[in-house]
Formats: sequence, C-alpha cells, structure tokens
Amino acid sequence: MRNFEFHRPQSVADAVTLLKGNDAAKLLAGGQSLLPILKLDLAQPSDLVSLAKIPGLKEIRSEGGDRGDLVIGALVTHDEVASSPEVRQRIPGLAALAGGIGDAQIRNRGTIGGSLAHADPAADYPAAVLALGATIVTDRRSIAADDYFTGLFQTALGADEIITAVRFPVPERSAYAKFPHPASKYAVVGVMVAKTAGGVRVAVTGAGSKVFRLTALEQALTENFAWRAASAVEVPPGDLRTGGESSPEYLAHLVQVMAKRAIQACQ
Repeated sequence: MRNFEFHRPQSVADAVTLLKGNDAAKLLAGGQSLLPILKLDLAQPSDLVSLAKIPGLKEIRSEGGDRGDLVIGALVTHDEVASSPEVRQRIPGLAALAGGIGDAQIRNRGTIGGSLAHADPAADYPAAVLALGATIVTDRRSIAADDYFTGLFQTALGADEIITAVRFPVPERSAYAKFPHPASKYAVVGVMVAKTAGGVRVAVTGAGSKVFRLTALEQALTENFAWRAASAVEVPPGDLRTGGESSPEYLAHLVQVMAKRAIQACQ
C-alpha cells in the first residue's frame, strides 16, 4: 500500500472540494471494497477522503407517509438496513437482501452508498435498486437506477460526485434470491423481483458485466405473477458473462432457478 494523505471533512461540500481537480483522490465510506484494492496495489490514491464525520448520511426515514418513499442514507451499513424495523416493515425484501451480504464484518462496516459507487457486477444492492426502481441521490442531482449502471464497475457518477442517499419507492411485494459464491458470498447469480405500482420489475446481478433487467420475465409476470412464468422465459446465454467459473449456459439456468425462488418468496 502506497502513502496517501487522509482527510476527514465535516460536510459534503468540503468533501467535494477535496475531490475537485484531483483525479487521484478516492472517497472512503465503509472501506470494504476500497481497502482490499489498496492492499493489492490495484489503486494508488494520493488522498483518501473519509465520509465518516459528515452528518446526515446515516439516516433511514420515510417521506410522504405510509405511501411515500423509503430513504436510506449513503453511510447506512448493510447490517443497519437488514435490522431496521422501518425497512423490515416497508420493504422486507430489501432487508432480507442486506442480511445476506458477505459476512458479519462486511455487514457491519460496508455501506449502501459505497457498494453502489463501487458497482461490482456481482454485488447485491444493484439488483435491489434496479428492481425497485430506486433513485440514487447525489450532492447535485438525482439519478434513476435505470440510468445509473453504465458498465463493468462503471456508473453515471462524475469524478467528484458523492452519493448522499438512495430513495426507494415501496413495492406491493418484493424478494431477492441468490446463488452465492462459497468464499466471497457475492452473487454468482442473484435475482430481485418487485411488483410495483408501475408494474413488475426483475433485475439480475452476477450473470453479466453489470446488473440488468429481465424484461421478458417482467412481461410474463405482468400477465401471471406465478413462479411457473419463469420456466417459459428463455435467458440467452450469449448475453451473459464468460471466462469465469461458470459457463454462460449454467448462468442462464441459475437465472431461471433464482427467479423462481424470488417469485415464490415475494411478500
């Protein structure tokens, strides 16, 4: 690990100032994605900008009453999402997803904002925000989940842009099912299904270079919200990732299996 300057700003504006004009600076949230990269010298930042002391980024709140959005601050940990009574009541599928991330250490240190900024193609939260039609709120704008993930470890965030919260519309029902890697607990394939006021949304993580929606299954579930609908939907292996431990054909099979389990688990 190389030497770097460590900063602990007291506001989002101060953090943005530290990032501006310094392409070698990195943001530090929970550190569960960044620190392993630093240890392997895969990143060599000149400055680390910690968000830990910035107020207002650890809140979980509802806006607009019982039918309003659930807003989760960027520094809320996975464990806090999983154990929050408000999340469990309003979006139990999201709480269950967070409870299955990594191990206890990762859940107690890793944050929802850090995970989404890192945008690992096998992470769990991308499936949640895409399936639930969430909005990523930054220091300067709001980005719809459909527009946020742009490629392998790539997002629509600017170089000096900071996630401050994630806004989740509350679905009628939702659930997540994943086939985890035995060591990392990342999703070999994970599928989130959500029945929302605007229709059914299905998001797949782990199987591609980025999270993606399975529109054919969304259409099938709109007509008949039953697990059998997944059997009739073909998942083309040619659209899935190659070169890993699993063949595209096996990943396509897992997508169907995990989709069925998620549909059955919807509440």
